Amino acid sequence: MATPDRLTATLALAHALSAAERGLPVIPLSRTKLPALPSPHRDEPPAPGPPCRGACGFPGHGVHDASTDPAVVRALFAAAPWATGYGIACGRPRHHLIGLDLDTKHGADPLAALHHLAREHDFPIPVTLTVLTPSGGRHLWLTGPPGVTVPNSASRLAPGIDVRGAGGYLVGPGSLTSAGVYRMAPGTANLPAAPCPPPLLALLTQERRKPPPSPPLRTANGHGLVEFVRTAREGQRNTRLFWAACRAHENGIGETLAPALTEAALHTGLTLPEIHSTLASAARLTADTRA
Repeated sequence: MATPDRLTATLALAHALSAAERGLPVIPLSRTKLPALPSPHRDEPPAPGPPCRGACGFPGHGVHDASTDPAVVRALFAAAPWATGYGIACGRPRHHLIGLDLDTKHGADPLAALHHLAREHDFPIPVTLTVLTPSGGRHLWLTGPPGVTVPNSASRLAPGIDVRGAGGYLVGPGSLTSAGVYRMAPGTANLPAAPCPPPLLALLTQERRKPPPSPPLRTANGHGLVEFVRTAREGQRNTRLFWAACRAHENGIGETLAPALTEAALHTGLTLPEIHSTLASAARLTADTRA
C-alpha cells in the first residue's frame, strides 16, 4: 500500500485522538473509507462458528478494533501508516452514536424525505453536529439511549437515507478519502450530537416488516396496484408506492403504470419529488434483481 505524506497521516491521527478524547471510539481508515488494517485471518481457511472480533489479540477486525484509549489509537495508526482518515464506531458507549447518512447519489433527495418522515410521524429534525461528505451528502449525528440497538440499513427508512448503528461506523470529519475531505458543516462544529427523537428512534429500531399481501393485478394494466397505492393511509404511503412500483416492474408494466401510480400517490398527499424518487428507487432495485 502507498504511504501518504507525513502531514496527512499526522492529521488523521490528530483528528482521531481528538474524537477519542470526546468518548468516540475510532479506527484508522484508508482512502477507500474502509478499515486500513487488513484482517489477520485473511489467509486462513474459513473456521466454524462466528468470526473473530478481536479475541485473537491482533488488530485488523474493522470496527471491532475501535477504541477511545489514546495508547490503543496510536498503536492502530502506527500499524497503518497509510491511513488517511478515521472511522467512528456507532452504537458504542458512552454516546451510543447513530448516524443518518443522507446520500444524494442516484437522484435521491434524502433531506426532503427526512422532512417528510418528520411530518408524517410528528418529530422535529434535531439541530445537531453535521458532517458534509465530498459527494454532496451529509451525516447527521444523533445519540441513542443505552440498551437500545439500532441496526444498520440502506434506504430502508427512505430512499437515500442510510443508517449507521451498532456494528457500523461513520467517516470522521477531517478524513481524506479518494473523493475528497469530510468536513464539519458550518455552524455545527461546537454542537453536541442531539438525542434521537423517540418517534424516529422507533422507526430505526422496528423490525423490518414483511411485504404486505400481494394485491391482485386484476388485469394486465395493474388497476389493483394503483388502487393499493390510492388507499394508503398516512405512514404507509411511500412504502405502498415503492412496493407497488416494484411489483409493476416485475410484471413488465413498470413504465406503463408509472403515470397512474403517480396520480394515485398524489391523491394520498405525497409530493412529486417524493414520488419520482420512490419510483426511481423501485426501478433500480428491480433492475438490479433481474441483472
